[in-house]
Amino acid sequence: MGARITARKDQNFQSIMTKQNEDISGESNEPKVEAAEETEAQEASAETNEPVLTNLEKVQAEAADMKSRYLRSVADMENYRKRIAREKQDIIRSAAANVVESLLPVLDNMKLGLQAAENHPEAKDVTVGFKMVDEQLKKSLSEQGLEELVPNGEVFDPNIHECIAQQTSDEIKEDHVIQTVRAGYRLNDRLIRAANVIVSSGPTKEKN
Repeated sequence: MGARITARKDQNFQSIMTKQNEDISGESNEPKVEAAEETEAQEASAETNEPVLTNLEKVQAEAADMKSRYLRSVADMENYRKRIAREKQDIIRSAAANVVESLLPVLDNMKLGLQAAENHPEAKDVTVGFKMVDEQLKKSLSEQGLEELVPNGEVFDPNIHECIAQQTSDEIKEDHVIQTVRAGYRLNDRLIRAANVIVSSGPTKEKN
């Protein structure tokens, strides 16, 4: 009987020792697994030449990327707003140019009519009224950016003048405008009609 009890105690003792050894073995393997994972991560980083980022560094990198995207979006929106504003101004100017161009023949006829009326003193009162209308119309168009070009005595400029004839002149230098036959017009620094002019060819050359 005593022998059996002793045998059982030995078996229980061996079982307890075996279990403790397994627990110790398991605990000792966990650090080895973590160390192995860190080693693998370091080796992979070394192969790709990329530094291992901590969680804080990753968050900071993501925040910097989001900030960069936000700033680009703001810049794109600002550029879009400016482009729309420019296009709007271009449309307004184009529409204004079309209206002004349609009124240029009216200005020409008004000027011709006033010149003809000067030869008729009996129509003096009517002439004064038309002059007032002509001045009011020119003032309104000037406020919209219209500029009249009457380059008498100026150097001929093919960019804004159109030469319709040349004449000799002892008073006007060569390549200067003697007379403006039809006024030109510029709207907001954009030429909408060149001035028709007569250009001097210089003094009359004496024949030998």
